[in-house]
Amino acid sequence: MNESDLLQLTLIVVLAVGGTAIAGRFGIPSIVLLLPLGFVFGAGLGLLDPDELFGDLLTPLVSLSVAVILFDGGLGLRLARVSAGARRAVVGLLTVGVAVTWLAGTLGAMALFDIRRDLAILMGAILIMSGPTVVLPILSIARPRGRVAAVTRWEGILVDPIGAIIAVVTFHVISSGGPNYRGEGIKDFALTVGLGVVAGIVGATILFKLLKFAGLAPHAEVGVTLGIVLATFAVPDAILEDSGLLSVVIMGIFIANQKRVPVEHITEFKEIVGGLLTGVLFIVLSARIPASSLADHLVPALVLTAILVVLARPLAVAAATARTTLAARERAFLAWMAPRGIVVASVSSIFALQLEAQGVPGADDLVPITFIVIVATTALYGLTARPVAVLLGVAEPDEEPDTTTT
Repeated sequence: MNESDLLQLTLIVVLAVGGTAIAGRFGIPSIVLLLPLGFVFGAGLGLLDPDELFGDLLTPLVSLSVAVILFDGGLGLRLARVSAGARRAVVGLLTVGVAVTWLAGTLGAMALFDIRRDLAILMGAILIMSGPTVVLPILSIARPRGRVAAVTRWEGILVDPIGAIIAVVTFHVISSGGPNYRGEGIKDFALTVGLGVVAGIVGATILFKLLKFAGLAPHAEVGVTLGIVLATFAVPDAILEDSGLLSVVIMGIFIANQKRVPVEHITEFKEIVGGLLTGVLFIVLSARIPASSLADHLVPALVLTAILVVLARPLAVAAATARTTLAARERAFLAWMAPRGIVVASVSSIFALQLEAQGVPGADDLVPITFIVIVATTALYGLTARPVAVLLGVAEPDEEPDTTTT
């Protein structure tokens, strides 16, 4: 490692930590600040070059980081907090809602960009995803009440592995040339989901046994957890691509909902490590995008964002929650909550790298388009979620100032 590499690594961490701290101080999602910082220090000032710095390790490092972030999200999913009616809404959003979003994203991409139809379908699949790194901070700002908060949290976390698996199947259709693979798509999707669920249960069981019977010191529990998370992601992912994303979410849900082992130290781990990795990924991935690509795609990408916000999301929520017990106000809030986050950025970057290496025309358009959608949706929902929640009457009341005197 030369001095330049050392300085770049240091700058990435400083920007990630500093940007996250400043965003937290002003009550805005960290992504709103971190992505512009990456753009400025990457394409703008030329001080960061992640491709040169990490080389072939960039893709696996991004994948492992996303795995830890999704495990972090899974730890926040408690079944006891979700009523039966809310569970039906979550299922609807993860099935019907996903289908509507995928279709709208695909048609929008086909209409607005000069790209192949299969790449438009892939882009639509990528834009299905949301993610805990943006949903949870926005929820902490908006503070919606009860089941609408639970539905938003569950959807935001579970939709990531589902969208990623759909995107992977689509990616393989493109990579294989199409016709001979399409008939295997449903089979591969089912196998990937099945493997992810099984691997997640196995990983959670191993971690549970170690935490309960190995007599680990508190600090050792953190290291053991990290090692099991990475293994639970990497092993199934090596067998079927992106099955590992689902496995770490399943593992997190299992550990969060069991009652026999305390998870306070693991929760501390997820808050520290997950937050740092999120910040680092935002900086690294945004630093890779050329300024010219952003300028070329800015207007049509903003139109695509408008389609997703104004048409796709309300239609998806209406179709997914039509037969649930959610009130009209709760459904309206859900219709105004679909930010995109780090998993969207990571998956689009990984696919773009692989498709560009295969010489697929238009593959380099994936990243700038998705990043513009990420910034636009996060800024929009992050700045308006609290006022909308208050307007709809689904927000927790503001805390009253303490006026008592001694």
